Amino acid sequence: MKDVNFDDYEVGYDIPAAIGMDESEIQTPCLVLDLDALERNIRKMGDYAKSHGMRHRVHGKMHKSVDVALLQEKLGGSVGVCCQKVSEAEVFARGGIKDVLVSNQVTDPTKIDRLARLPKLGARTICCVDDMANIPNLSAAAVKHGTEIECLVEIDCGAGRCGVTTTPEVVALAKAIDAAEGLKFAGLQAYQGAMQHLDSYDERKAKTDIAIAMVKDAVAALKAEGLECAIVGGGGTGSYYFESASGVFNELQCGSYAFMDADYGRILDKDGNRIDRGEWENALFILTTVMSHAKADKAIVDAGLKAQSVDSGLPVVYGRDDVKYVKCSDEHGVVMDPEGKLKVNDKLKLVPGHCDPTCNVHDWYVGVRNGKVETLWPVSARGKAF
Repeated sequence: MKDVNFDDYEVGYDIPAAIGMDESEIQTPCLVLDLDALERNIRKMGDYAKSHGMRHRVHGKMHKSVDVALLQEKLGGSVGVCCQKVSEAEVFARGGIKDVLVSNQVTDPTKIDRLARLPKLGARTICCVDDMANIPNLSAAAVKHGTEIECLVEIDCGAGRCGVTTTPEVVALAKAIDAAEGLKFAGLQAYQGAMQHLDSYDERKAKTDIAIAMVKDAVAALKAEGLECAIVGGGGTGSYYFESASGVFNELQCGSYAFMDADYGRILDKDGNRIDRGEWENALFILTTVMSHAKADKAIVDAGLKAQSVDSGLPVVYGRDDVKYVKCSDEHGVVMDPEGKLKVNDKLKLVPGHCDPTCNVHDWYVGVRNGKVETLWPVSARGKAF
């Protein structure tokens, strides 16, 4: 983060905490990062990627934070970021990230124009393509601004969302990109998002095996046409070990591993253990405060729907099995407390059900180490949805 004079910020109005403050004084609800756990997660993935000869392009849409992305470069050796929107990519490029992939289609004329200007910020600029009609528009914008846009052909490897489904389509798009002025064919995008959250390791492997077969076929066909893939990207927190052993993927796109959430935490590794019980640590929490205990068996906390996303389920109270978060409305969360353990103004750490959209509803991360606030990081790309 660029130097910020926090003397101009009021705790509780502008920011949830001040550097040096005790963790118990943090204003809630807010996002808290366990810096030690975060750093261990980042180093662990970086070491894994390096030892398997893989590049790691982190998913910026998860944290939407320039500061976290720069930490992932410093500690984990990441090569750049994936973004999902052009405005999001602009935030990372302006923040000093030098290699930015919009792992999505960019088709709107205004967005294409902004994409073509990204290289002027000093960032290698890449996007995904799955439509022949998109190519001349990308080319015209790159020529107009005297820049280069690199393009990945996206393969639909099971998500049923974006991407083409046959090798001939891949080859046709790649050849058109290669021939277009201002564009460069850079390789393939083959990420299967929904599969990442299947509980069963064997089910995830079976889905990934299908994707790997599709990608291998496409790479061979492209090579026969004289087209090499500098990037074959994919792989997430639930599958990175499959792609890294494939012999064809060379770039991982893991995101949630750094923070972890309750939904990812439920999935099982090859030994049948939850991945948040050893493979990765919970580093992100919604800190919340008990604001009422008028009912003997339940506490009401200040983290409701407006402090989190519950599309993947309710949050889990971290480190406790005597209380349970069971319901939420706009501004309130209901925590069952059958033994009456909680008191008004007690604080709880919640592991969010889904980290990505939860982070997007907050302005700040409060970084904590040894019970003290060490840093404040803005959620830099919050609201950058266009």
